[in-house]
Amino acid sequence: MSTRKKILRASLRVIGEQGVAGLTNRRIAAEAGVSLGSLTYHFPSQTELLREAMLLFAEDETRQLAGLAEAQRGGNPSVREAAATVERVLEQMTFGTDEIAPLELYLQAGRDPALRDATQRCFAAYDDLALTILRTLGVPDAERLAGPVVALIAGLQLRRLATGATSATPAADSLLMLIQGAAAD
Repeated sequence: MSTRKKILRASLRVIGEQGVAGLTNRRIAAEAGVSLGSLTYHFPSQTELLREAMLLFAEDETRQLAGLAEAQRGGNPSVREAAATVERVLEQMTFGTDEIAPLELYLQAGRDPALRDATQRCFAAYDDLALTILRTLGVPDAERLAGPVVALIAGLQLRRLATGATSATPAADSLLMLIQGAAAD
């Protein structure tokens, strides 16, 4: 793994454990096993480091989710079956530092407009994936639904992280209500 990637991965771990406020050059360098000079050579500013960490996360996440979507393509599932699959995937997700770090970065982007292009690219990847799945399922008006589907899933996951419990309404039921409600319009 390149020094640059080691630094980015270490930054995501530190952010997941300590939050953006706990991100110091010394902590990142120690976590990555690189010199302080190497860190500042690759990332002269914290904004650049945060932006690149978010883009690395988005790349990894997009690749992983695209693999899940591709696995579902061959089976020709119904909307109900696809929603149940999404629910199973969400339930299997753990909330370690790797899952918490992007949430911290999203919040930081709310404070620092220089990070917003990276978070916009990340959410665009989620939207594209949702759109692909919705189209594959033959859901009408998939373009209009992709963003709300992503927001629903993100909100359910944030709720689960913050409370430690799943919603009273399972993710599959929530997705079906959203899709059916849009179809009724």
